[in-house]
Amino acid sequence: MVSIAASQLGLSYRIRQPLSLAGRRTRYSIGGRIQTSQGYQIVTALDNVSFSLKAGDRLGLVGTNGAGKTTLLKVLYGVFPPTSGKVEIQGRVDALFNINLGFRSEATGRRNIVLRGLINGWSMDVIRSRMDDIIEFSELGEFIDMPFKTYSQGMAARLAFSIATSFEPEILLMDEWIGAGDPAFQEKARARMNNMAEKAGIIILASHSQNLLKSTCNLILELEAGKSKYFGSIKSFYEKYI
Repeated sequence: MVSIAASQLGLSYRIRQPLSLAGRRTRYSIGGRIQTSQGYQIVTALDNVSFSLKAGDRLGLVGTNGAGKTTLLKVLYGVFPPTSGKVEIQGRVDALFNINLGFRSEATGRRNIVLRGLINGWSMDVIRSRMDDIIEFSELGEFIDMPFKTYSQGMAARLAFSIATSFEPEILLMDEWIGAGDPAFQEKARARMNNMAEKAGIIILASHSQNLLKSTCNLILELEAGKSKYFGSIKSFYEKYI
């Protein structure tokens, strides 16, 4: 059964301390908490974040820039190991954090489909069987055989989303860039995400767009300076907390 359970999740890291900040302890409204120790700054990017998701849930991550949304996505994807607490994930996970992440700029869109499929563990037979559907959904037409570096941001987003969702991850983690661009493609993307969730998948979407979140998600997790400020239904969040 697909599920995510995060318990008292925390992430801290250290960077060398600028002399101008020596001896200070700072807490900002964005970016977490900063402490100093032995010539280093200790940044607490996530602090005691807990939530659980089951099959069919679509979680919206909200908060100001620097609140910890992308950091949480990267912890869930395994890019950063948590330094405290734990996260238990059941299901195949794919992520869309950055449109250029995992793509080779000199390779064509078609070749990048193959490369992303291989990275995700799919055989060449499976990749070939999905190729036409990916290209059709992306609506890139003849541009699929052009180098990725020639693509606009919108074209790159179409290809990235089309690949990730075609290979049917059970859990999809996305940053807010998918909400930008062509309204018609956004609608196709929302329909596909809803279909994925109905097939017992989980979606976590970080976004500043209320319209996108309201049309896609059933739950909201609000982060503030790396801490959980609200976790619950999206309806209650926008009725009582906004």
